[in-house]
Amino acid sequence: MALTHVLQPISIGGVSIPNRVVRSAHGTRFGGGLMSDDLIAYHALRARGGVGLSILEIMAVHPSSPSGLNGFDPRIGEGFGRLLDAVRPHGMRLFQQIWHGGHHTMPQDGGPPWSASDIPGPRLGVAPVPMTRAMIDEIVDSYARTARMCQELGLDGVEIHAAHGYLIHQFLSPATNQREDDYGGSFDNRIRFLLDVVTAVRAAVRPGSFAVGVRLAPDMSAGGWNEADVLRVAHLLESRGLIDFVHVSQGSYHAFDKMIGGMHEPSGYELPLSRRVTRELSVPRIVVGRFRTLEEADQAIRDGDADMVAMTRATIADPMLVRKTIDGKVEQVRPCIACNQGCVGNLLTVGRMGCVVNPAVGHELRFGEHLLRPATEKRHVVVIGGGPAGMEAARVAALRGHRVTLCEAQPELGGALRLAARGPTRHGIIDLATWLEQEIYRLGVQVNLSTYVDAADVLGMRPDSVVVATGSVPRMDGMQMANPGEPVQGMAQRHVRSSWEVLSDPKVADKVESAVVVDDLGHYEAIAVAEYLVQRGITVHYVSRHIAFAPLVEPALMTEPALRRLDQRTFRQHLRSRVVRIDPDSVLIGSTYSPGEDAATVLPAQLVVFVSLNRSVRDLYEELRTNVQRIELAGDARSPRQLQQAMLEGHRAGAAA
Repeated sequence: MALTHVLQPISIGGVSIPNRVVRSAHGTRFGGGLMSDDLIAYHALRARGGVGLSILEIMAVHPSSPSGLNGFDPRIGEGFGRLLDAVRPHGMRLFQQIWHGGHHTMPQDGGPPWSASDIPGPRLGVAPVPMTRAMIDEIVDSYARTARMCQELGLDGVEIHAAHGYLIHQFLSPATNQREDDYGGSFDNRIRFLLDVVTAVRAAVRPGSFAVGVRLAPDMSAGGWNEADVLRVAHLLESRGLIDFVHVSQGSYHAFDKMIGGMHEPSGYELPLSRRVTRELSVPRIVVGRFRTLEEADQAIRDGDADMVAMTRATIADPMLVRKTIDGKVEQVRPCIACNQGCVGNLLTVGRMGCVVNPAVGHELRFGEHLLRPATEKRHVVVIGGGPAGMEAARVAALRGHRVTLCEAQPELGGALRLAARGPTRHGIIDLATWLEQEIYRLGVQVNLSTYVDAADVLGMRPDSVVVATGSVPRMDGMQMANPGEPVQGMAQRHVRSSWEVLSDPKVADKVESAVVVDDLGHYEAIAVAEYLVQRGITVHYVSRHIAFAPLVEPALMTEPALRRLDQRTFRQHLRSRVVRIDPDSVLIGSTYSPGEDAATVLPAQLVVFVSLNRSVRDLYEELRTNVQRIELAGDARSPRQLQQAMLEGHRAGAAA
């Protein structure tokens, strides 16, 4: 289908934008409060890739709520000139989101958070100080001062963040605003703080080519701020001429997974709510919601739901998405699989955004496809293993111009990705396997399927360089991490299976009425198995050493949606627990911190699925490493971990080959 709208220019507040693709503000933590070289390189590559507009991540307006960019820091202007120099030649425009987190952030001075009322946020859990009129005036002035500074720095506009449960939203929502003064109670009073902020910002910036807009969202919580409220306040801001654009999204920390929907959500999943607002407005409108391709964005604009479409995670995954599409290379676009493990997941754990499918994110100055140079010495690179690490290694080595041979023991490429994609709602994972496979064939890699090789076979190929990416296999010895000296008794029975067996053979679960899933790992693997079994009408008891359900994917916003999907009538959790013994038709469990002989809970189990860390398959590497001068070990063959590490190590191995 021809792209009739998304590549057309648009003007917002007198700012000419070359196309309708926007990157919404998203935390990276690459700058440590300032505009760092890493942050500049990250944005510059997306500019080079053809994005029309980027809204820079939240800039905190006041020390009571510091963040990734601190507008109150006297050093904040350092770096913005370099950012503009890097971006301007490519035509991408820059807006700055300005923000205060309210009860979601701790002030720099260590005091309690500021908010509309004394209601704490669900993540921080600290009672905030209800803001006095003097504090309100101080924050309003801070928004105005920050907006003026953004214009003086040379940026093209500001977006006032009034969504997602942050400070302005805390005033808007009756669930978090329990004030009894002019800033609480009625709708008109609750929107007063937002009106004060927008009015002050508009007055602070010079008229002309500088856009002022607002981000709004229903919070999707009981008794909160809904789409009718959003439309009403947007109409008011529009009618008073205070805004040049509206950016509509959804969710809050009370519905966190709706803010950044995972692969269980369809493309454009926010449109059913956002179009109720956007179709009623006249100013330019931005929508967001897991858009993956320019075709999807074009349709949203063509249908009248938006004027611009945010493609944030899509351009994290492939910064060249727009350019590749324009050049007729859409099949070469690296897909975002919406796993959320590298972007929001990394941000909430290691404190720095990453990307599972694109390991160069945040490291654009140090490595990545854009920095690859043709090899000065062409080599024969042999890659053993066709999982994600092996395919990425083969792809990168081929990009450098090497002659690459990939050997895979199975009849198809993909490795554990193909098993993972069999989990309910996880079919999107296969997009990465498909892309990697297409790319290595396009680049001329010789692929030998159903080819098991030993050391002699590899040496017989006369390789100059070898990458061993032979993966891992389930560890079925019954070792549980919290109690390593007390392995599960009864693991050798036929009804004790690995997740691989369950997901690869539907017959394993035939005629099973009750099952126990033992989750020693805490990642998505046990969720996939449990949901698969529950969907087949099987009663599932989930046993885990952890204090919460699958905690390693909680930061990726995957646990709550999964729990909503699991039928609670047939799904039971047993946390801080371990399996002591497996009997022919039952499982004996106890607490992780009590002796095995104290175990007293018996669960019915016609099937037991044991999910733990795998065991590396690295025998071939050990045999080859003394006979091959250049040899790399990548992915699970090095240590059983997750997809993000496999892609990173595959990339580095291919670049070093």
